[in-house]
Amino acid sequence: MGQTRKRNSNDGRPRYTAYYVDVAGRRRSAGTFATKREADRAWQRAESKVAEGRVGDVRRSRQRFRRYVEDEWLPNHVMELTTRQSYTYQLRRRILPAFGDYPMVEILPSHIREYVTRLQHEGVHAHTIRYCVTILSAIFTTALNDQVTFLHPCKGVRTPAVAKKSRRIITPEQFEVIHALLPDATSKLLVETAIESGLRWGEITELRKRDFDPTTRVLTVSRVVVELSGLGRVDEKRFMIKPYPKDQEWRQVSLSQHMSDQLLKCMEGLDADDLLFRAPEAVGQLRRRPDVLPDPSTLGLTEPNAAGRQYAHGTISAYSTAPCHCRYCKDAYALYRAKRRNQGLDQPRAPKSLTTDGHIPRSYFRLQVWGPTLAKAGLDIPVRFHDLRHAHASWLLAAGADLQVVKERMGHASITTTEKYLHSLPGADASAVVAIDAIRKRTG
Repeated sequence: MGQTRKRNSNDGRPRYTAYYVDVAGRRRSAGTFATKREADRAWQRAESKVAEGRVGDVRRSRQRFRRYVEDEWLPNHVMELTTRQSYTYQLRRRILPAFGDYPMVEILPSHIREYVTRLQHEGVHAHTIRYCVTILSAIFTTALNDQVTFLHPCKGVRTPAVAKKSRRIITPEQFEVIHALLPDATSKLLVETAIESGLRWGEITELRKRDFDPTTRVLTVSRVVVELSGLGRVDEKRFMIKPYPKDQEWRQVSLSQHMSDQLLKCMEGLDADDLLFRAPEAVGQLRRRPDVLPDPSTLGLTEPNAAGRQYAHGTISAYSTAPCHCRYCKDAYALYRAKRRNQGLDQPRAPKSLTTDGHIPRSYFRLQVWGPTLAKAGLDIPVRFHDLRHAHASWLLAAGADLQVVKERMGHASITTTEKYLHSLPGADASAVVAIDAIRKRTG
């Protein structure tokens, strides 16, 4: 039962403090007022809210958005490690600078709409804007459930449309070109396993000898390795192993006899818990620059600088004075700095090295293996490693494989996702073109 207590202020005037009992049985203040009537109404309103289930603390609703997110929401919200890493990046770069100093209760839908408009004017991609609003919506959904606020400011806020791009699938002929140009047997086997199984990068680089049954030629996908940046690392660990794949369900993938034979050869001498695909043992400096630079006279001139001067590409002057940061000029400057460090003229910094617990770092494979191979292949479409998974599903469906079987191999939660790969190979709608031609000839 609520009550009102009288007290005297410093100037001797009477003041009345309203008290009510919250849902946990604790006595709380509903405010201090000049008259007993106002105080009585205050504790009666507070008790009505308790009866309705609205037991939020006014002081919590006045806390700053930054404090709520950093001290309550982000540390305690259950999410995947990669999601937490991505959320943390967007929060620090785009969301906290905009809303960090706002009291939670004062953030309104109009503020979210203004935020979306500002991001548009800054040239932020529509997909990123939608992602930021999704993060804000997750925060305020939790705040609403915790009764920190009684308004969800993201409800009804529209974001720019994100166009759905058509998926381009590499053909078997294009894959063979890439596969033939890969630099070593290990990378060739890894890539061929990816195209034959449809596994994701984190699944295939976590495969161990015990995951393959040679008698049935079946791979069991039961774990995935997650590579974290410095922003999202747990206990300074770069690689974390999740005891379940993305769809949170183990799955089994059958392989051909040809693929099985190759994996068995790869597993010779390995223990049951050894990785099938390991990062190179060498931990020396990872160099991106060539040892020999091309002749600057053959590379042309830079764009005029502010003084109207031009310089030959691949020179120190072009890098520093033009300034031009093309690949050739960067290489020239890197070699110049390396020579100075060797002579003891500059303070050397620690060289970049391949740091790993045995798992293949995604960036290492992309920069040292996949990227150079694609450059040699000269294909007219960009190809990511993940596109091998798309190609796996598309090729199976184009060859007449059962839709449900492909869904289970891919680990899709919904068959609707699998259906997106139907008719995705180039030329899959050729029958429609033939039909149009036939109709036009018939009616022409």
